[in-house]
Amino acid sequence: MSASDHPAAIRLRQLSIRLGLGSAAFEAVQNVSLDIEPGQFVCLLGPSGCGKSTLLGALAGHLTPASGQALLDGERVAGPHPERGLVFQHHTLFPWKTVAQNVAFGLKMKGVDAATRQRQAEEFIDLVGLTGFARHYPGQLSGGMQQRVEIARVLINHPRVLLMDEPFGALDALTRLKMQELLLEIRERIRTTVLFVTHDIDEALLLADRVLIMSPRPGRIIEDLPVDLPRPRFAAAGSARFASLKQHCLALLRYDEPATSLPRLTPLGAPPAHQLQFAI
Repeated sequence: MSASDHPAAIRLRQLSIRLGLGSAAFEAVQNVSLDIEPGQFVCLLGPSGCGKSTLLGALAGHLTPASGQALLDGERVAGPHPERGLVFQHHTLFPWKTVAQNVAFGLKMKGVDAATRQRQAEEFIDLVGLTGFARHYPGQLSGGMQQRVEIARVLINHPRVLLMDEPFGALDALTRLKMQELLLEIRERIRTTVLFVTHDIDEALLLADRVLIMSPRPGRIIEDLPVDLPRPRFAAAGSARFASLKQHCLALLRYDEPATSLPRLTPLGAPPAHQLQFAI
């Protein structure tokens, strides 16, 4: 099973986004440029209100930039499209439809016949670990199960990019951990490009190939941090390297000075020259 034979490359070029109208308008994202290669898992990490979700909205085609460009494989994002699947923090399932009907909804909108919709829906319901729940309704499921249905509903459209906006933020700690593990298992089978928004440092380090750290509003990328930890990472969460990466991210999130004076991370394997000083 494959979400796409060709996961997409994401390119942002000097992207700025303004929100609001008239005198209430403000710059949410400022001059962001970045490259995400096909199949990479990248986390956007930053404080609340820094523009993480706004960037995702521009890539999903729901927001129009004030300047700059959002590109997928060199083509400008001009509006919503199923190739860019978006998963929100709170599910958007239809409460009057069963799990199978919710998952197959995108296929129905494409005119796919009922038998094919049913077969593919069952495949993706199995993929997210909900075998036996196809005829249940969202109100009969737990929060974690509802998010599994939401992910299946997005994946069935074979997105080339999976955009995830704090999808596990409303879950309890244990369910959140299970959903993180599930997402990584799914990614091993479905090699799509993932851009995942979070404000949780541990989550970013456990999931991502790279962590893009954003400044307070107006949001800018202040560091592009490769996560040099072997996978799977859950066992490494107590390691010295994980602690060093986490400390570095926390220092950046709390830093208010210009980017030229941002704290530096000690390279992997090198002895720490000094302990990072947090800016309060």
